[in-house]
Amino acid sequence: MSAHELVAAEALKIPWDQTPTYNTLMSVAAGVGLLLLVWLGRELYWRRSIVPEAWALAFGVLGLILTATGLHMTLTWPLASIAPFDNIIFGEPSLAFGVILLAASFVLWARRGEFADGDSPGQDSRLGYVKRLAAPLSVFAAGLGLGLFGIAAAGWTYTLFAAPVEEPISGLFADYPMLEASFISGLYVLVGIGAVLLPLAIYRTNRFLVMTIGICWALAGLAFTLFGALNYLTHIGLIINTS
Repeated sequence: MSAHELVAAEALKIPWDQTPTYNTLMSVAAGVGLLLLVWLGRELYWRRSIVPEAWALAFGVLGLILTATGLHMTLTWPLASIAPFDNIIFGEPSLAFGVILLAASFVLWARRGEFADGDSPGQDSRLGYVKRLAAPLSVFAAGLGLGLFGIAAAGWTYTLFAAPVEEPISGLFADYPMLEASFISGLYVLVGIGAVLLPLAIYRTNRFLVMTIGICWALAGLAFTLFGALNYLTHIGLIINTS
């Protein structure tokens, strides 16, 4: 029996005053961050002009949210009393992604003059510059991707992510714990595939690899955004039903 099922079987009462939860905001921010990375990559790949200040602002806002919430969850384990594994599953990837977005925001702002215009003949392309800039960090991204595969495997193995019956909408599937476990684990697999392929795509600039990364991150980003938005309803309902 999973932790969620055990708590549900005991008529779920959660000490919310001791269990701060904010993976709603984390999910929305992570999902939008993935979508924006795909969007910016597309603009650079097709050599279109961008407004670097706008991208720096967007990445900075999302990076700050994910870094702050991810760092707090990673270091303090606020979900330890109900689902301690969630502190690892949500906290650590959010922290890592948040710091990466903050780094991207800094570079876009600091080198905004070079990013503002499209590529000019005889000049080094922005895409080439971004590739050389991101190459070392892509190794870390690939390592995180492997970690995401581990999270997905744990989700399937231990039937994690299943909502209790007290949670609106998601609780309707409480008798089918593998359904939500497969959904969330599948999203982690999608993000992990893109992350693991990133160093190879940077090294070879293979269009198939670039498209695969874009599709994986776009699908996962959209799903995380919508799921996080839905959780504002389901989590509020869960708090009301279990207080």
